[in-house]
Amino acid sequence: MKVWTGLVTVALLLLGTDSLAAQPDTAPYYWQVPGADERTLQAAGFDVDHGVDGAVQVVGDPRVADRLAALGYRPEKVDTVYKPLTPGRTADVGVRTFYGGYRTVAEHDKHLNDVAAAYPALTRVYDIGDSWRKTRGQGGHDIKAICITKKQAGDCALDPNSPKPRFALMAQLHARELATGELAWRWIDHVTQGYGTDAEVTSILDTTELWVVPIVNPDGVDIVASGGNRPLMQRKNANNTGASCSAPSYGVDLNRNSTFKWGKAGTSRCGETYQGTAAGSEPETKAVEAWFTRLFPDQRGPGDTDPAPVTTKGVMITVHSHGNLIMPPWGWTWNANPNAAQLAALGRKMAAFNGYTVGAEGDTTGTTDDFTYGTLGIASYTFEIGSASGTCGGFFPQYSCVDSLFWPKNKGAFLTAAKAAKAPYAG
Repeated sequence: MKVWTGLVTVALLLLGTDSLAAQPDTAPYYWQVPGADERTLQAAGFDVDHGVDGAVQVVGDPRVADRLAALGYRPEKVDTVYKPLTPGRTADVGVRTFYGGYRTVAEHDKHLNDVAAAYPALTRVYDIGDSWRKTRGQGGHDIKAICITKKQAGDCALDPNSPKPRFALMAQLHARELATGELAWRWIDHVTQGYGTDAEVTSILDTTELWVVPIVNPDGVDIVASGGNRPLMQRKNANNTGASCSAPSYGVDLNRNSTFKWGKAGTSRCGETYQGTAAGSEPETKAVEAWFTRLFPDQRGPGDTDPAPVTTKGVMITVHSHGNLIMPPWGWTWNANPNAAQLAALGRKMAAFNGYTVGAEGDTTGTTDDFTYGTLGIASYTFEIGSASGTCGGFFPQYSCVDSLFWPKNKGAFLTAAKAAKAPYAG
């Protein structure tokens, strides 16, 4: 790679500055699209996300802006996708980290093993399933979960009838949402290193099981990391069956593939919200849904309007970016879920730490939090961390933002969720 890069640079220099200036701008940007409808743009194949003040935002190079203009929109450049690299971290790229410090899947796996070795009285690591590539014999990964608690008899078993209540946190379901896996890493370290010295952490681990899947979509993260300091924008998993598109466009959106209310999401294989060929079609979806059903009993009735009872135990957070939001179910409908008031109340307690806006957005189907609440009754939330623009905004924030902003804002929110696991609907 370095040799070819050097040859291309020399060739461009020999062509002169005029030729350099003539090179097309292929850098990805965030484009605000006033007056646009999110679903319409998604159906047209655009990479759509929440923008500033809730407006529709599209990711792409200037050619994408030209396509939008041809359809009658007026795209406005908001920000760059790539942020300045954290000083001093640019050389630390390869097997261990990429893009100024973000850890690779191999590093996350090593971290779980290192934590388990260092804290055997507090932890247990599980392989909960395989990534798509592994199921096809194309490399891939095991999907790893860690249980953290002061272990007593019966603790950390994959059994829904657990002696202790449980808080589950998962990250990087969407591979390109880089800071989310790092937050899971910080959470694991905070609670293991704090036991016995931090009174709040000690109390939580004495009474509650904490479960973490730091990387739900490891194949996707591999694709992202393959870009090094210019990460690829892979959102979905690595399923390229029948797809004519190339990375970062192929795959299935794992947050549209869950079995509860699946359907009515993206049907184009190259679209960023492609829902898959069937509900729960992807091995990553199968893995996390089986994991949830082995952690939590079914605590809610079968009807859409059946509330989870006040005796329900368990909280789940799936960490995404971006938007500075805490979103409880439903995603599949704008109608309020039957525990909406209680979920909003806990959401506000968590938002007291990170300042995020609490509210459901009924414009997505097949989401993880709809599954965990709708099927099992767990108090469930999607966190959308970070803003839409700026050094600490977007999918690829500067690595230093994890410790300077995201972790300080969300540590208290995660602790609040863990303490609420025993009775999240009790107020």
